[in-house]
Amino acid sequence: MHEYFGYLAVVVLVVVAPGPDTVITLQYSVLGGLRGGARAVAGICAASLVQGSAAALGVGALITGSQPVFTALRWLGAAYLCFLGARALWSACRGHGAGWVAEGGGDRALRAGFLSNITNPKILALYLSVLPQFLHADSGIAHALLLAYTVAVLGSLWLLCLAAFVHRVRPWLARRVVRRLLDAVAGAALVTFGARLASD
Repeated sequence: MHEYFGYLAVVVLVVVAPGPDTVITLQYSVLGGLRGGARAVAGICAASLVQGSAAALGVGALITGSQPVFTALRWLGAAYLCFLGARALWSACRGHGAGWVAEGGGDRALRAGFLSNITNPKILALYLSVLPQFLHADSGIAHALLLAYTVAVLGSLWLLCLAAFVHRVRPWLARRVVRRLLDAVAGAALVTFGARLASD
């Protein structure tokens, strides 16, 4: 338990660091409210569970160890983040205030959350760099999965808190000028994340 609490301290620092998941959760919370944000978080959580399972079961090491597979996944993730960012920037230029987010309802939020996370190999690399530090020779698969799923659960709880906060201030955020500004900021952030992922 002492080691697990130490692990929790590391995980908390990791999950509160802003990244693509944060931007997407905030983005879908602006127009979709708590429900829209929760759908995006559900997609992110599902992808995180998949990546965590892959890392715990050893599949993640095979993916990161294969340069062609890892590079292809990295470029796919970068392209998807840039696509989301470009769409948000276009929406800001049109002045419709992220109207594309509302199109497709919760399914689009769920899909965006899942794809943005599952195509980000940095998440898998994070699992593979942190988990081994808290595993021992006699650690079983159940122990490894517990540590991996802890990241997904804590990350989801943090993102849900952000979505709930956005829901509380949503009337102010829904103003046309503010929505255009949020679209521009979110779009620029996603494109930047995509570019950094591609250049790493």
